Amino acid sequence: MIITPDSKVLVQGILEPLGAICTPLMQAYGTQIVAGISPGHEGKQLNSIPIFDMVDRALASVGGVDITIIFVHPYLALDAALESIAAGIRQIILITEGVPPLDVVHLLRKAEATETLVIGPNCPGIIVPGQVLLGTHPSEFYTPGSVGIISRSGTLTYEVALELTRAGLGQSIGVGIGSDAILGSSFSQWLQVLDEDENTEVIVLVGEIGGDGEEIAARYIEEVIDKPVVAYVAGRNTPKGKHMGHAGAIIAAQVTELTRNPGALPDIGTAESKISALKKAKVPVADRPSQIPDLVKKALRH
Repeated sequence: MIITPDSKVLVQGILEPLGAICTPLMQAYGTQIVAGISPGHEGKQLNSIPIFDMVDRALASVGGVDITIIFVHPYLALDAALESIAAGIRQIILITEGVPPLDVVHLLRKAEATETLVIGPNCPGIIVPGQVLLGTHPSEFYTPGSVGIISRSGTLTYEVALELTRAGLGQSIGVGIGSDAILGSSFSQWLQVLDEDENTEVIVLVGEIGGDGEEIAARYIEEVIDKPVVAYVAGRNTPKGKHMGHAGAIIAAQVTELTRNPGALPDIGTAESKISALKKAKVPVADRPSQIPDLVKKALRH
């Protein structure tokens, strides 16, 4: 993904409640929002940002767009994303929560065919502290620095950033990949991006129960990633057997693991499984978010 302060950004659902709140905040942070989409409101403006009915009409007026951020209703998210892909936009941040899983599958098939990067759904987006805000991150929690954050959680991302900021550890980027069972970009993809990023010295991975993304990431870290990684996994105190959503992903991961290793215990997706995989990859795991800054400082000293 290419994100710079000069990136031209489109907001789909600019007059939806969350879009109307976040757009002025992104704009005030320095994000170059060139247009918004809200069918039936063409000709209006929000903070001097022109609003159009359709993506192609916006592009015809303002020129090229590098990134689109989608705040529309869950059942309209697929159409909004496909409209952007058809218009040639190749970087999509899907903030919307509750997008039907089959719609996400359809979108990701189209995205793969067109080499489009999708972040989300159900995510807070991306922030490059001091440069650009793309989503719902509270910018006051962040400060420029060299710690990259990749997280499945929304609010935990903010909490980790605030803990780091209070400890004098600035961030190079904060990425919320989303917490749904089916996601566009993965931990592994972003680990590779940050491993190659000259502004990032250490990576913080924030996981949670459900799915097998953290287990896959642990193997990827062990085999590929050179930079130090520290982690935190939310949900370790969840009662055993209670999956807090993401159940389908857990079951699928268990079936896959049992197929590979018939003697394995079917615990993929639990906090214990994730923490065990990360520790096996020699990734320090914090017991609580407040411990992350000390682990980061220790990683930076080595």
